Amino acid sequence: MGLFTGKKPSKAGKTGNTAALPRHIAIIMDGNGRWAKKRGLPRTAGHAVGVETFRTIATYCKNIGIDYLTIYAFSTENWKRPKEEVEAIMGLLEKYLYEAIEKMEKDGIRLRVMGDTAPLSEKLKKLIAETEMISDRLNGFQVNLCLNYGGRAEIVRAAQKYAEDYKSGKVSRLTEEAFSEYMYSAGIPDPDLIIRPSGELRFSNFLLWQSAYSEYYFTDVLWPDFSEKELDKAIESYKKRSRRFGAIESK
Repeated sequence: MGLFTGKKPSKAGKTGNTAALPRHIAIIMDGNGRWAKKRGLPRTAGHAVGVETFRTIATYCKNIGIDYLTIYAFSTENWKRPKEEVEAIMGLLEKYLYEAIEKMEKDGIRLRVMGDTAPLSEKLKKLIAETEMISDRLNGFQVNLCLNYGGRAEIVRAAQKYAEDYKSGKVSRLTEEAFSEYMYSAGIPDPDLIIRPSGELRFSNFLLWQSAYSEYYFTDVLWPDFSEKELDKAIESYKKRSRRFGAIESK
């Protein structure tokens, strides 16, 4: 079956050869509302379909050998949306986490939430804590859900925590590597490939620190229509790129 629930996943396609595969893929899920509007449906319907797309893509990533998948599920700015839409999104998250708790060990999938969980409901916080405990017992493919997440807020939080440790004498010299350990993504490799569906050409405050050398892939496809074939296209584009990390390409 799919990631925790859903349809039976497709077999790995042309990306089945793991050579040159990105180890870590991050995706800005975008276009749910527009997808629903085009069909005369409420925006909440788009979010529901978007969750199913997420299941499909996450399962496919696991099947083809990706190690990490990070999904931008809810930003710090998304609280500005209509109350009923926010409540619907939180309801979908609760449902997904309940299903995850039941099947994470069976499916061998770790789940980590990245973001400020303080404003979330007590029920969501409890579910998140339970998924973290289960993940600690597992190895292998990991899904990171960015929830109430903002790249700038993450950097400010990291700076504050470093300052506290510096003041107490726990740390001394600040380096990029040391600072990375204060990010939500501590212990996770930076994303190799970041995908933005829906035709928008901006970062939207996503993984600002971690994306310094990430490859970006933009597509006009709205997230609910994003398929395994679309992911294959993104990966094939990634494979053709030369990642020099500031150095000169060797001949």
